[in-house]
Amino acid sequence: MRKYIAECIGTFVLTFLGCGTAMFLGCNTAAGVVGTAFAFGLSVIAMAYTIGGISGCHINPAITLGVALSGRMTWKDACGYWCGQIIGAIVAGACLLLLTKVVAAPDLTGGLGTNGVANAGGAGGAFLVECIATFLFVLVVLGTTDSKVGAGNLAGLAIGLTLVLIHLVCINLTGTSVNPARSIGPALFAGGAALKDLWVFIVAPLVGGALSACVWGAIAPKE
Repeated sequence: MRKYIAECIGTFVLTFLGCGTAMFLGCNTAAGVVGTAFAFGLSVIAMAYTIGGISGCHINPAITLGVALSGRMTWKDACGYWCGQIIGAIVAGACLLLLTKVVAAPDLTGGLGTNGVANAGGAGGAFLVECIATFLFVLVVLGTTDSKVGAGNLAGLAIGLTLVLIHLVCINLTGTSVNPARSIGPALFAGGAALKDLWVFIVAPLVGGALSACVWGAIAPKE
């Protein structure tokens, strides 16, 4: 149970700080894009060194899927992780909505930092962007945390910086999800197009995560 609670807390932190930065800094300027990218990346780094020793700090259902498909965890634990992650993101979404009601600063994203498909040319383009981005992200996670050839204590830093890079590329295309939980939480409270297109930001990251597990399984050393 401690692992599931840790995943809940970690996903809350990622969603609250990452989406909160997007909301109040905005993503319409270079400074806003860079700031938001670093907010997500630094959140991952902070949580990696906070809860990594408890749960491994997945805080992302796509990562959990990749880890489970790689045989590094049981499917029972994977389900517990997914529940914790989604609950944490939903609580974060509720807190972000509450902030918009009690602080003077406007939500510059207009939707609690939710993801969208319009700038990617529609659902198909957004699906492709998210699938590729998540594939790369989860591949880094699987490689850096591999017990034989991984990066050890530097894994959290490598993963967080990779997330920064992915956000720099994808923010102006989809708002960057690569994490179904991070998308679910804010979308439930934003409603509208964010909720209508939510399936893209659930399915595409999971497909990308599954593909990364297949590729890492093929290239990882066997001995």
